[in-house]
Amino acid sequence: MVLAAGLGQRMRPITDRCPKPLVRIGGRPMLDHALGRLEQAGIARAVVNVHHLAGQIEAHLGQVRGVAVTVSDERDALLETGGGVKRALPLLGPEFLVMNSDSLWTERQESNVGRLLAAWDPARMDALLLLADRDSLGYDGAGDFDLDATGRLARRRPGGVAPHVYAGVGILKASSFQDTPDGAFSLNLVFDRAIAADRLYGLRLDGEWLHVGTPDAIRAAEERLAATR
Repeated sequence: MVLAAGLGQRMRPITDRCPKPLVRIGGRPMLDHALGRLEQAGIARAVVNVHHLAGQIEAHLGQVRGVAVTVSDERDALLETGGGVKRALPLLGPEFLVMNSDSLWTERQESNVGRLLAAWDPARMDALLLLADRDSLGYDGAGDFDLDATGRLARRRPGGVAPHVYAGVGILKASSFQDTPDGAFSLNLVFDRAIAADRLYGLRLDGEWLHVGTPDAIRAAEERLAATR
């Protein structure tokens, strides 16, 4: 599932007229970068949710080739990441990959989505997240997680910093959405429940994550992508 329903408020004024997933980086919409990563890993079908400027995204998806796309319509309500996934569960399987439409990174040799799929072990894991380094291009936060030697994740301590950031890509289980709110909620609820059960794991990204949160970050991301081609 590709999450493309957000308002992109930090990307304004661009997103007043263009949904963030269609903002171009290196001449290509961020949504196409995301779908390309899925196709590269051999994923043939995707669900894409829509809300803000939904018509533009639907029109664009009608031109997409390589991945068969089903739209999950959220025009009636903004459901956040967790609520968006929950609404789309009938379109997904018991285990599925979820990806932010603005997740952007460079790769070395192996597909990072492919690495995530290969590392997935549902017997041990309720969720497996792709992790970026806290010093990634364009990111200025305190980090999200600590990663131990077994691959388990723990939340950053209050007031502290953590070396790893959720890169916006993970593998989840439909069963993790039982007893969750019917409306809007964050995927952090699912992550925290997995932590409490010692079943949240992480995999470090092999490459560089490019955090494109504001208009000022676009040029730096384009320059980094161009340098790695």
